[in-house]
Amino acid sequence: MVDAARARKLADRIQQVVAEMLERRIKDPRLGFVTVTDTRITADLRDATVYYTVFGSEAERADTAAALESAKGIIRSEVGRQTGVRHTPTLTFSHDPLPDNARHMEDLFAEARARDEEIAKKAEGAVHAGEPDPYRKPDDEDGDLAEDDLTGEAGTSHMRPAAP
Repeated sequence: MVDAARARKLADRIQQVVAEMLERRIKDPRLGFVTVTDTRITADLRDATVYYTVFGSEAERADTAAALESAKGIIRSEVGRQTGVRHTPTLTFSHDPLPDNARHMEDLFAEARARDEEIAKKAEGAVHAGEPDPYRKPDDEDGDLAEDDLTGEAGTSHMRPAAP
């Protein structure tokens, strides 16, 4: 079993090598504007999943996926050469849905803000139903409540007498 720090370092190095390869060496015309977002590697260092995003349409994503699949062997060879590990991990390319999900969340937040503003505009001139202040207030200046307020009915108090 390999420690997690070594696996993370190897995953980071694989991510760098793949990004450099896609930027400089892979000249496939199907390859769109691709960004390598993350790389995960199994604990035994045998399999690595490279996550990427593509700027563009669904057709451009499909073309990029096909280009990555066809260049997988060349990229894996370069990963093995530059990392120096005994067994070069197999590479799997996976489209990263996180940016799409984040964009969708931003759209939902914008829609919620617009609805909140609409409700706030409708509520500007609104008045509360019932009395403006529903809480009971002291009847006289020194803050004592009226006897009716303490008992619920006039004349019968449910308060304890003060201790002597």
